[in-house]
Amino acid sequence: MAKSGALELARSTGGSLSKDQVKSAVDQYVKYHDLHGGKQESRKSNYTDLANKYYDLVTGFYEYGWGDSFHLAGGYPGETSREAIKRHQHFLALQLGLKKGMKVLDVGCGIGGPLIEIARFSSTSITGLNNNDYHISRGKELIFSAGLSEQCCFLKGDFMDMPISDNTFDAAYAIQATCHAPDAQGVYSEVYRVLKPGQYFALDEWCLTDRFDPNNAKHLAIKAEIELGDGLPDIRTTRQCVQAMKDAGFEVVFAKDLAQVFPCPWYRVMDPTYFSWAHFQCTRPGRIVTRAIVNTLEFLRIAPAGSMGAYNVLMSASDGLLKGGREGIFTATFFVLGRKPLKEVDIVSLSRKLI
Repeated sequence: MAKSGALELARSTGGSLSKDQVKSAVDQYVKYHDLHGGKQESRKSNYTDLANKYYDLVTGFYEYGWGDSFHLAGGYPGETSREAIKRHQHFLALQLGLKKGMKVLDVGCGIGGPLIEIARFSSTSITGLNNNDYHISRGKELIFSAGLSEQCCFLKGDFMDMPISDNTFDAAYAIQATCHAPDAQGVYSEVYRVLKPGQYFALDEWCLTDRFDPNNAKHLAIKAEIELGDGLPDIRTTRQCVQAMKDAGFEVVFAKDLAQVFPCPWYRVMDPTYFSWAHFQCTRPGRIVTRAIVNTLEFLRIAPAGSMGAYNVLMSASDGLLKGGREGIFTATFFVLGRKPLKEVDIVSLSRKLI
């Protein structure tokens, strides 16, 4: 069960960091980013530290305001955002054709919310790959509570260099996680390596759309705000994403921005004028209340110094994503289904062409 109370938020802020490290971690984290004098090259070369600091600082806030699934999804009228998120997880499972007996890899699994839902839905065995110690410890607690410790597990490792043998998994998916990779082809190539031939990879990626103009100062400011708020070294375009999948060796079966499919946008929960009791913390009154709670807890030294700084980072995420979505220059739901070719079939096909 995700943590939701104010005292739980205070205890979890900082993740695996000690409480006296939180403020310095916030200061170091923001300095990676353009809006605070940082450089993209530094973020890419220090992507592990960037992502770990980010998730140590914000995971408690994510659980408090979002639950155990740290991703976004478009929706339908009358559908709550949490229902939309679960439906999206089921969509990925169906696209992969998951069934009992399959071994599945969740690339960048967070604390395991999607992993738990997909394991229940598909009866598959799922391994969650993550490089953050706090996420793994929380994930183990959650799968134990869900009664899935025999069906699911976590593996600590870098998705740019997975500690996994070749041709291990029957399917793989990444839900808005590989945006933290410094190089798209690098991470997709690792997924390709650990998949068995003929099997599928479902990718849900954060991307800039064709409407993004790299010479537009407003667009660049929005991009920088999203990077700051979400621990990103850079943001690739949808075209770069598809090309990287192909360069990694995948046959691209399907690619589409799912933001074009749903009447309710993926960013609606970030809109402070949108009211939802389920995500009250994201509404305008909820932001005021949460800010007051965090300020008070930090003042009373119940929450560590730097907690407000971590909260402000997340507000940058919310504001940047909302602006990017409204402008149509950014999507959080670019979906690609890739297939690792069967080598034998490819050789036969090539022979026939030569004849």
